Amino acid sequence: MTEKQKKEKMALIVAELKKIYPDAHCSLDFDGEGWKLLVMGRLSAQCTDERVNIVCKDLFRKYPDARSLADAPLSDIEDTIKSCGLYKMKAKNIKDACIRLCDLYGGVVPDTMDALLTFEGVGRKIANLLLGDLYHKPAIVADTHCIRICARFGMYKEGVKDPLKTEQIMSKLVEKSEQSDFCHRVVYLGREYCTARNPKCDICPLAKICKGDKK
Repeated sequence: MTEKQKKEKMALIVAELKKIYPDAHCSLDFDGEGWKLLVMGRLSAQCTDERVNIVCKDLFRKYPDARSLADAPLSDIEDTIKSCGLYKMKAKNIKDACIRLCDLYGGVVPDTMDALLTFEGVGRKIANLLLGDLYHKPAIVADTHCIRICARFGMYKEGVKDPLKTEQIMSKLVEKSEQSDFCHRVVYLGREYCTARNPKCDICPLAKICKGDKK
């Protein structure tokens, strides 16, 4: 497909996904508070959103704001988030990030990629999640669902596992105003139909569009 054809195909996919999943939202229950999404985004690495939501109910009950989490004993954070995996590194990243957030930004998550990437444990995926959900900026969150499914849509060759490459390609193919919600809807699609193994192509509502030219 040419880039023009890919853009046209993505426009159809975006429109159809809006019909299938009209209520697009982040799977992490952060209640609209930026510092919570910053913490939850870090915890979500190699962990399910469902587990992060469960763990953070206890974490945020103990530490109801970024300052209290910044001041919390590292061992207490570790114990609370242990079931999320990689808990020692994540606990240190979270504490350091909250210290930076409070000391340099008054507890308000910054709204630029460059600033977000200075936080411990924050890469482009988390930064794009924050930019899209907190500030409604164009942002492709290149998680495993996005990388896998956009390849199946024919936007690039299947087997590509480079998040940055996916972000760069898809940011040109999806309308800027649709990017954040598109990424959330792709997660829904990936869980319900377009699974990593044995995708349910026979019942997927996007099957006809998806089966287009994938060269």
